[in-house]
Amino acid sequence: MIPPRWELTPCDETATAALAAALHVAPAVARLLCQRGLGDPESAARFLKPSLDHLHDPLMLADMGIAVDRLMAAIARKERIAIHGDYDVDGITSTVILRRALEMLGADVVHFIPERMKDGYGLQPAAIERLHAAGVALIVSVDCGIRGAEAARRARELGIDLIITDHHEPDAELPPALAVINPKRHDCTYPDKYLAGVGVALKVVQALCRRAGRESWLPGFVKVAAIGTLADVVPLVGENRVIAKIGLDLLTSGPHKVGLRALIDVSGLAGKMIDSYHIAFLLAPRVNAAGRMSTPDIATRLLLATDDALSEEVRALALQLDGENVRRQEEEAEILAAAKKIVQTDPEIGAPSVIVVAGDGWHRGVIGIVASKLVDAFHRPAIVLSVEDGIAHGSCRSIPAFDMLGALERCAHLFMRFGGHRQAAGLTLDASRIRALRAAVNAVADETLGPDDLMPRLRIDGDLSFRGITGDVASGVALLAPFGAGNPRPVFAARRVEIVDGPRMLKERHLKMSLKQDGRIFRAVAWRAAERHDYLAEHKAALDVAFSLEQNQYNVETYVELTLADLRQSDPL
Repeated sequence: MIPPRWELTPCDETATAALAAALHVAPAVARLLCQRGLGDPESAARFLKPSLDHLHDPLMLADMGIAVDRLMAAIARKERIAIHGDYDVDGITSTVILRRALEMLGADVVHFIPERMKDGYGLQPAAIERLHAAGVALIVSVDCGIRGAEAARRARELGIDLIITDHHEPDAELPPALAVINPKRHDCTYPDKYLAGVGVALKVVQALCRRAGRESWLPGFVKVAAIGTLADVVPLVGENRVIAKIGLDLLTSGPHKVGLRALIDVSGLAGKMIDSYHIAFLLAPRVNAAGRMSTPDIATRLLLATDDALSEEVRALALQLDGENVRRQEEEAEILAAAKKIVQTDPEIGAPSVIVVAGDGWHRGVIGIVASKLVDAFHRPAIVLSVEDGIAHGSCRSIPAFDMLGALERCAHLFMRFGGHRQAAGLTLDASRIRALRAAVNAVADETLGPDDLMPRLRIDGDLSFRGITGDVASGVALLAPFGAGNPRPVFAARRVEIVDGPRMLKERHLKMSLKQDGRIFRAVAWRAAERHDYLAEHKAALDVAFSLEQNQYNVETYVELTLADLRQSDPL
């Protein structure tokens, strides 16, 4: 793996000093806020202490008023409403909160989530016909539908009203639906453009609660919306930060309905302070495993369960999710190993700027994760394709410098269908066109990417000596959480550090050690760094370390540990 280039993030030291004085925070914390564009004391204070009062008026979203009027009329007339979701965490949580809100308002409501292998992706005419046959008069899509013009036309032919709620990029022309709620609509002036699909669904729930005088219900929906928001890797600023931060607090504190409680239990999180890491690596993968490996309805039924009398059935669903997640991990490891081998041994695939790799029968439920891991391993955009019966289904992931959706749009003639975001997308094409796709997408990359763009970088927020690591600094950094896209975990650098204990192997994959600088010693862990053991043992007397601060508890004591992002030999004195 190419070692990352350390890049120190610049900061206005005068603005840092002024903000530290205004907010009474440590200079290191003020610096982090300024680097995130929060040099104004009022903006910084709102960021550090988000509140549900900071959510915008949902009626600022284009077509929201039309949608709420139609939903309230359907409730009053006892018309059957269907929520059409998507099979990932974002789509499942969107379906759960909107269905639950409508049920609490007295609606006759059902849901439909397509199955990845059987139904394909997104809002399809066949699903509209199926729901029409079930007596549905009003369909609300969540986390899908913005490119579903054909389905919208079919709904109109059948006399079904369709409300589309989505957050993906729209086409030039919107689908012909009764209402289209998407902050990315070109004519929508809503200030938060980067809500997850569940964030848009939450705005509908917020508007319904307000119309019905039930604002007190909102926090219960926010904690489920936090799961989808964090899983969908949207920027954790603005309303996304409000949803994520307050939702995590509510997930930690409880109490929860029986379904959510069972999911938290089976994820090993009962009684723990739940953070963004727990959602991303423990809870969300179990919800996602349902849609990836079998049917998303397992996770949906689990999260919709509210009756304690169903606790045995709910526990069985949670254990089923756990089992599907283990199966997902096994499939993923096998495909990742095969894909890496192809990239490393076939120059036609491994040499270009964009990796396009395909395999017969690769499980379509995990190729998106494999694409992400190839990006991490090779620091290049990656498209992973599963070929079945002459058709290639692909998942795409990118690096910040490359607009994947924009590149696909320039290759649109090759696809049966495609869609997504700048950094993540999906596509379907005839398998005979894979080589043509590789050539076309790399022609776009050759125009837009230089060698520098393909160099991994490690953002360093600032130097922080071990003597500067105080309780105030550690607790101040923790206030910036949850971390993720748009609000990265702060990374500091300390120079000429000595390893005084270790490095020792941990579970054959990680390294544990104790580091010393200027007489102060901290315990540290380097995840997935086992292959660097010999290098660190050789240079242990003088290393520069890049690290994040972690506050851990043992008994009643709180102590600081370092999570190492990188280590390198110090320059000679």
